[in-house]
Amino acid sequence: MKFGYWSPVFGSWLRNVDDDSTECSWEYIRDLAVSAENLGYTLTLVPELYLNDIKGEKAPALDAWAIANGLAAVTKKIEILAALRPQYHQVALTAKQIATISQICNGRFSINMVSAWWEEEARQYGINFDAHDDRYTLTHEYTDVLRGFWSKSPFHHSGKYFSFENSYNEPKPPKIPLVYAGGESEIGRNAITQFADFYLLHGGTLEEVKTKIADMKERKKRAGLPPFKGFGMAVYMIVRDSEEEAQEELKRITTIKNYADYENSYKNFTGNSQLEVEISKQEYSVSNRGLRPNLVGTPESVAQKIRAYKEAGLDLLIIQCANMQEELEYIAKKVMPLV
Repeated sequence: MKFGYWSPVFGSWLRNVDDDSTECSWEYIRDLAVSAENLGYTLTLVPELYLNDIKGEKAPALDAWAIANGLAAVTKKIEILAALRPQYHQVALTAKQIATISQICNGRFSINMVSAWWEEEARQYGINFDAHDDRYTLTHEYTDVLRGFWSKSPFHHSGKYFSFENSYNEPKPPKIPLVYAGGESEIGRNAITQFADFYLLHGGTLEEVKTKIADMKERKKRAGLPPFKGFGMAVYMIVRDSEEEAQEELKRITTIKNYADYENSYKNFTGNSQLEVEISKQEYSVSNRGLRPNLVGTPESVAQKIRAYKEAGLDLLIIQCANMQEELEYIAKKVMPLV
């Protein structure tokens, strides 16, 4: 099992707690990355939202691509996985950006293709918000165009959304960046089967994860495509010296303080994503259903649960926690050696 973590571009991941020392600052994110790669974390996911999904739209949120670019320059080993929403990035310019960042970090840059879900954010930033199925169709073609710019000179393309003739993007990246993606709708899974190298899951129970991994493996097989390179899952981890301490922390972070602060993003996320399972307001206390795997407890009990996920076919955990500097170090020293 590989371990990654979410770069805190919004600061805290806790919607109901105000005293988390995780900071929304470049300095904090930079120091966290340097420390994390020394602790054995292999990947950091840099999420992309221009509004703060955690603390509300009036709270600060840093730009994912500026952060990713900075991390490429100050790290040496860790894979930088930047979220990319096609509606917000002109495709040819983005191909150039990615090739350049990949040069900076010697090929350690990957992208997480996200079809977007927050309609209110799109309105505020003047972005066209297409219907769910159209967003996945766009994402599929967009990814094909990126790979074309990274591998062909000159590049020609004629599709539903994009047309290019005798186009050049030099230099090429040191290697073709990996493409990660997650989705649960039928059209989403079909599209991801076609364009993604790595499938990402929201946090889920062991049985949910087994079912999704088996389904996505079968889709690749039916399509006659090479298998996925791996499967990853978003998790929020609470690890303490005793079960009682862990459960106390779980209760603390899931006690809803003010639902109005994130009501808009909750309704947009659940209404525009076509999720397979209902997400409760308590689960929405952290993002991406991170509490659903129930990685809550002592190092020994959490490691046992992780081993079960590994046997189910999961290759990567992408961790949220609080406070991040202290918790990532504790997890690296107490949990990772047991897995």
